[in-house]
Amino acid sequence: MNKAPDGPDGVCITLYRDSGSKQIQLDNLASLRLADDELLWVDACGSGQESLRSVWDALGLKGNSLDACHGSTNPRLEKFAGCFIAKVVAVIPSEELGFRGAVLTIIAGPNFVVTHHDEQIDFLSDIRDRDPGAACDIGCLGEASFVAAILDWHLSTYFAACARFEVEIERLESRILSDQPPGRSALPQLCALRGAASRLRRMLAPHRIVFDGLSRADFVPDGNEDVARHLRDLDDRFERAMDVVENARELVVGSFQLFSTQTELQTNERMKLLTFVTVVTGLLAVIAGALGMNFEANFFGAKTLGFWLAVLLMASLGTAAVVIGKRRGWL
Repeated sequence: MNKAPDGPDGVCITLYRDSGSKQIQLDNLASLRLADDELLWVDACGSGQESLRSVWDALGLKGNSLDACHGSTNPRLEKFAGCFIAKVVAVIPSEELGFRGAVLTIIAGPNFVVTHHDEQIDFLSDIRDRDPGAACDIGCLGEASFVAAILDWHLSTYFAACARFEVEIERLESRILSDQPPGRSALPQLCALRGAASRLRRMLAPHRIVFDGLSRADFVPDGNEDVARHLRDLDDRFERAMDVVENARELVVGSFQLFSTQTELQTNERMKLLTFVTVVTGLLAVIAGALGMNFEANFFGAKTLGFWLAVLLMASLGTAAVVIGKRRGWL
């Protein structure tokens, strides 16, 4: 279960240094002076307008950048006055592959990063609650590298969603290949899987504008090669995530083809049985028709004995046909 930021109005402020991290109160944020080897992270979950305004004023952010935390949910990337804004959508898993999106807005400036989201996001809680030793590693990062780490975690939500998706595909295919015929009962699940795969792609594909923009050479004006490499690697990871999501759609198509093949095989088996029954019934009908011909024969003088002899003959032929059909695999 993910934890909400424990600060006032859902605002958690953490100051990272090489030696560790410490929590900062929102009231003390305005008087805080950041050194070059420090990184400030403000995580705001569903915060009110007043709390966000206090954070913006304390960090000297432009007022119009506050609008990025609200309004449109489309991914975007924008630079302004030495800072940049990245808006992305993380995957929130729910029951029955009903993937939902949680909007995450990231504002980064000199030695600080602000994240805002209306819903709890697991990986942010994991970053915030990591042990002090790992917190020292965050203190060694600049704001751009820390944003790259957050966006890498964000892409991990899509990888995790696809992994869960593949498990459901395997379960469905095992059910289709089982001895019990799937019939039409597998169609609703196939439709649900197709919808889930399409939704994942619709959620991830618009992020191309964000990751392509971050990987451009002009995005890091100070020429920091390490940061530029982190951002290029992040773009490569986005492309891998797109490939995984596309593969999820192909898996659904493959499962449908498997379902169609199994259905055709079962139909063929039923047709074989019906053909065999038709042949045996036709053979018995020939005997019954011959006995019903209008001509004089000594056999018809047998009366009741002749009737039972004819019935015995037809029963024997039918039994022999069933035995031969089972031995040859027709039944």
